[in-house]
Amino acid sequence: MCTAKCSKCIAFSLYPFVFISILCNIVLFFPAGSVKYAQEGHITEEVKYMGGLLGGGIMGPWWLYNLKEVLISSIYIHFTGENGCCGNRFGMFLSIAFAAVGVAGALYSFTVAMVGLNSGPLCNAEGKWTTPFKHSNTSYLADSSLWEKCGEPKNVVQFNVGLFLTLMATSCLQALLCAVQMINGLAGCLFGACNKNKLNEEP
Repeated sequence: MCTAKCSKCIAFSLYPFVFISILCNIVLFFPAGSVKYAQEGHITEEVKYMGGLLGGGIMGPWWLYNLKEVLISSIYIHFTGENGCCGNRFGMFLSIAFAAVGVAGALYSFTVAMVGLNSGPLCNAEGKWTTPFKHSNTSYLADSSLWEKCGEPKNVVQFNVGLFLTLMATSCLQALLCAVQMINGLAGCLFGACNKNKLNEEP
């Protein structure tokens, strides 16, 4: 497979993971499907770090102007695979740098999700808003009976665990795809990014 074509395949594979990361991070701000907790500031601390938005996707309402981390990497990798000016050694060289940015973004998203999963959710436990599992000697992930400590928001433990695990899985796949693009970009830089135009020019 030509390196340019491989770049396009990697980019199209990255796009769904980018949007899954963004969606997960947005949903995390609304436990129990309510805006009440976000308005009151009763949101798990790690959610505010916006690992899925900043690391695995894009940032805030200025998404048209502030393309971030994996999204900008996937867009550039996509254009690297197009015929024309980007399908050359210099374009492939730049794709290595953008893919490296994508890896860094995915690692940030993974780290934030892992810390959030390890600390557990912010919830109302016995009338007090706290993170009851953060300094516990027993892992709440291994003992679901402990989840009853969180009275509000409803099912917040399952909610956080599911979304943080999804963020961890998608960030791992993003990092893997970007790492593959770094190798592909190096191959394209060394041997050229063959494309249809180039192949048609050959006798």
